[in-house]
Amino acid sequence: MNVQEDFPISAEVAAAFDSYPAEMRAKLLTLRQLIFETAAALESVGEIEETLKWGEPSYLTPQTKSGSTVRLAWKAKKPDQYSIFFKCTANLVVAFREKFPDQFSFGGDRSIDFKLDETVPDAALKQCIALALTYHRNKTLTPTQRWETVAHLA
Repeated sequence: MNVQEDFPISAEVAAAFDSYPAEMRAKLLTLRQLIFETAAALESVGEIEETLKWGEPSYLTPQTKSGSTVRLAWKAKKPDQYSIFFKCTANLVVAFREKFPDQFSFGGDRSIDFKLDETVPDAALKQCIALALTYHRNKTLTPTQRWETVAHLA
């Protein structure tokens, strides 16, 4: 699947991806595709807006306002690691850690971190992304109910 053709990218966001080392750029573009695919599989999330926040590719749900922002980044201070970031005050990473304690490495309450040579558990990550993209719509549900709303992505 060609990321560029399936999910067009703006010149501004493409420049951010291009600033990353080639191997990290490929990994982050795969996460980008996973975000768009997950959003497409969710009812009432609407179109995803891709923009830059803090110079990093970021994904929002402006049409429905159903979700919390998701960001992708690589940091030079950790050259073998790339991450998907979530709003820490939403307690999403806390929920991810409870559901998937052994499947991910976490960066505090802000991110899921991956090593360059690590295989990403796509099904579990799709559920985490879905929880973020539906956060505002489902935040009053119990944790179990919230996970049930995204279980079909597993």
